[in-house]
Amino acid sequence: MINKCRLTLSLATCVTAAVFPGFAPGDAIVLKSGQKIVGQVLKVQPDTLFVDIGIDVIRIPVDQIESREQDKAEVVKPVAVKEKGIFQTEELSERSVKDNVVRFGEGVVRIQTPSGLGSGFIINSRGFCVTNYHVVEGQTRIGVTVFRRRDNGEFERRSIRDVKILALNPFFDLALLEIPAQDDMPFHSVYLAQDDFVREGDPVFAIGSPLGLERSVSQGIVSTRNRNMEGIVYIQTTAQINPGNSGGPLFNSRGEVVGVINMKLLFGEGLGFAIPIAYLKHFLNNRDAFAFDRTNPNTGYHYLAPPRRRNPNVPPNGLDRK
Repeated sequence: MINKCRLTLSLATCVTAAVFPGFAPGDAIVLKSGQKIVGQVLKVQPDTLFVDIGIDVIRIPVDQIESREQDKAEVVKPVAVKEKGIFQTEELSERSVKDNVVRFGEGVVRIQTPSGLGSGFIINSRGFCVTNYHVVEGQTRIGVTVFRRRDNGEFERRSIRDVKILALNPFFDLALLEIPAQDDMPFHSVYLAQDDFVREGDPVFAIGSPLGLERSVSQGIVSTRNRNMEGIVYIQTTAQINPGNSGGPLFNSRGEVVGVINMKLLFGEGLGFAIPIAYLKHFLNNRDAFAFDRTNPNTGYHYLAPPRRRNPNVPPNGLDRK
């Protein structure tokens, strides 16, 4: 039975929902009794509709439906995408974690190497992918699993091999990969935050494959934006981080990437860390300085040990002439 009280509830998009013929996300269903229900149709049966109204899923008999109309308030207005070299930024509005996962979740991938698993995210339509250096360290055989949502709401999993390493930065623990193009599967990219304006208490969430559990979402807040560890500043967050999350994105409430997840403290809960977006942008904009060549182990930067002084005495005027 349908509750007879008047319902006017805004749409909260379901992560696993599908778009069915005749009913678009955000449809307003008008009943013969005059009541109006706004939600997303999850399943259609000959005599019943199942509608997600955000806080619950309700069952509506088809013979009780008078009409339906498009909920224009839920239409997403297109905005200009700004190209910043090989990555993109966009002026986004705040949304729920649920909505952001639906919109940007396909841009997060799983990284596989012979020695382990990690996460990453696609930053442009060419298949350029960011992850952690320690995820691909010492590896030349790298695979990526991408996920695409079908019309029925289920995900198609595609494993792609022969992923190329384009650049490595061991100091900041960053790596840039290139996923081979797929003719039948365009890449879905994420957007980087336009600035590093993130403050303590701001809501954030992570998507990745902790312990191999693909497409896991965890939510938290920014504990501090400038945790100094070994000369590098990190974003500390309460979002749950586990092995396998490394290299994945840390999103803000607008769905922008504000950091690259890279570690958690052992034997500690709610102590995850991410590389700030400023370091990532510097790495991407100067990627030629960190270019990788598998035929030359000395590519990128490689510091040699300085030669030892031959004269142990203090050099005159600060110079060692021997």
